Amino acid sequence: MREDNNIPAERAGGVLCIDLTALQNNWKQLAKMSEPAECGAAVKAQCYGIGLDESVKALSAVGCKTYFVALPDEGRQVREAAPDAIIYVLCGLLSGQAKFYEKYDLRPALATPTQVSEWQEFCKTQNKKLPAALHIESGINRLGLTETQTRLLAKQTDAFAYFKLTLVMSHLACGDTPGDLKNEEQRQKFDQMRALLPDVPASLSNSPGAFLGRDFAYDMVRPGIALYGGNPFSDRANPMTSVAHLYAPLLQVRDICAGETVGYSATWTAKRDTKIGIIGAGYRDGISRALSSPASNGPACVFVGGHYAPIVGRVSMDLITVDLTDIPEEFQHEGQKVELMGRNITVDDIARWSGTIAYDVLTSLGSRYARVYSGLESC
Repeated sequence: MREDNNIPAERAGGVLCIDLTALQNNWKQLAKMSEPAECGAAVKAQCYGIGLDESVKALSAVGCKTYFVALPDEGRQVREAAPDAIIYVLCGLLSGQAKFYEKYDLRPALATPTQVSEWQEFCKTQNKKLPAALHIESGINRLGLTETQTRLLAKQTDAFAYFKLTLVMSHLACGDTPGDLKNEEQRQKFDQMRALLPDVPASLSNSPGAFLGRDFAYDMVRPGIALYGGNPFSDRANPMTSVAHLYAPLLQVRDICAGETVGYSATWTAKRDTKIGIIGAGYRDGISRALSSPASNGPACVFVGGHYAPIVGRVSMDLITVDLTDIPEEFQHEGQKVELMGRNITVDDIARWSGTIAYDVLTSLGSRYARVYSGLESC
């Protein structure tokens, strides 16, 4: 077991256990499925909230060589954790920061004509043919060179004379719904655009796209949420293993009578004499206020002693309250370990109850937890 350099478990409201073996196994599953394409890893937003340093080291140990971050300082962190890694920065080239990219050997995913021009000029001035990706727009209408911009760039005789184009990439809008016709439309448009460009490796697929078959894998897949145990699909069972497991102790157990209320604004009223448990985590810690009863598609629950206990009342900044009445008495005591997220309360359950997505749940995990990187036997 390794406890991250943060709050000790005994002084934290909860413990976030990161199962690095599960993370590695998820990557190996995706890599095997994507062969012969290379499997990279999207590690932006602190590896979707679970922590960058340990996660990148674990992924590197099982063969991951290429990483995708959102911002250049995230790239610097990856470089420190994996000195030999290939690192792409998905926001492209931030104005005036080319020297920073060069210093940490970061590859911008150039997404606008201005970014392309600035990288060209920097490489020309430095007399170094530095690597970069080209991010082209194929139908999601977010970041990326438009079709017109791509065609104009392709007509420039010296467009790639000063930097080394190492990857052409785009991004699926509806990969989480495999049957959506837009996936094939984007694939065909991507093929049309990259045919105008130098023959270099190509990448279209994120986590869900990695499951769409060989035609979508190209030379590189770049999974994100699936690595961390989230369901890459919106309409089928989750094929991945849970990585993040969140536990917290009961701070107090109390009895209330039928007719009494719980929490701010007295939004929940006991219909019977009720055993209430109080847990020291709230919306400051990423326990969404939307989990307050009644939650969407709820009730939202925690898992105590092999049983589900519903959240009652409002989720507040530091506390949540749960109904322990139907939990065996032996688990109704201060200090009892409660699962807030893990094998029994999945990240996708929490997303459904709070009306959001697993990405949002993971990246909202707060800084007040003790983070422990290990196998689950240590948690």
